[in-house]
Amino acid sequence: MTSIYSYSLEDLTSKMISMGQSSYRSKQIFSWLYKKRVHSFEEMSDISKAFREELKENFSFDLPEMALKQESADGTIKCLFRLSDGEMVEGVLMHYEYGFSVCVSSQVGCNMACKFCASGLLKKKRGLTSAEMLGQVLFFDEMLRKRNPEEHVTHCVVMGTGEPFDNYDNVLSFIRILNSPFGLEIGARHITVSTCGVIPGILRFGKEGLQINLAISLHAPNNTLRDMLMPINHAYPLEKLIPAIIQYGKDSGGRRVTFEYILIKGVNDTMDCSRELARLIAPTFGYVNLIPYNPVIENGFERSDDSQVELFHNFLLQKHIKSTIRKEFGSDIDAACGQLRAKHEKNG
Repeated sequence: MTSIYSYSLEDLTSKMISMGQSSYRSKQIFSWLYKKRVHSFEEMSDISKAFREELKENFSFDLPEMALKQESADGTIKCLFRLSDGEMVEGVLMHYEYGFSVCVSSQVGCNMACKFCASGLLKKKRGLTSAEMLGQVLFFDEMLRKRNPEEHVTHCVVMGTGEPFDNYDNVLSFIRILNSPFGLEIGARHITVSTCGVIPGILRFGKEGLQINLAISLHAPNNTLRDMLMPINHAYPLEKLIPAIIQYGKDSGGRRVTFEYILIKGVNDTMDCSRELARLIAPTFGYVNLIPYNPVIENGFERSDDSQVELFHNFLLQKHIKSTIRKEFGSDIDAACGQLRAKHEKNG
């Protein structure tokens, strides 16, 4: 039975019509789910008992359950969520000066096999449903509201475990629920999707007519280094990826991408790399988000020295490449993507 949380407003409207109901029903149900936050059909008091029974026969209220929680000294909260089939995924809540952001996983495990990432330590088993992604956000949102009625989730990044464009349809449905004025009402420009560089997904995403932010996990300025760090580059090398990003910008009405670049000591943090990076991305007019590395014991990589991070950053700025250094969160807990689940699986 499909969770009611898996449906975007558009999909639920179609479902209601197929059940002989008016299109108004979908907005009515969305109001109960996302404004009044009920947890059962019985609580939907302005819906007839007969139709509530029909809803119970066709939909479930399944959402992930919190199985383990870690809280950092900086306030970051990382949770391991148990899905209905017993699989586990991670979600993270981070507090910025502009609000609360949730980092959402989109798959159970990951097949991208990036050498620096803990997510790839456990291979992909399946994509998450939109309800399973939404459940991560709802958990943190309700936790915040209980703590302080004025607090709620304001931003969402699909940057946790998994490749979002390898689970495209579910991710898009999830985003539409987040962004809907009848759903969670998170602004489009407060939502970011991060891809390793799956070109068909990038091109498709550019034509969706959305104002959602797109981030590209780049992490290397040339094919030789990117082939080593990110096997996806064999399928979508830089000479194909960069033109696809430029096309995305045209199709999306001028949306600029953010390039994520994890700095790894002695691997991709040299000044030669910074020069190559500046030349590579200049035609895209994209931003660079430099990310201090959270070490993963299994791969042996080390984080760059702070002084080298500053040199790398300053060189990009000198070349008129807009660049920031990402603020670190949760350094005293299992901060790297997939790390908590991998440790739990290993010890379990």
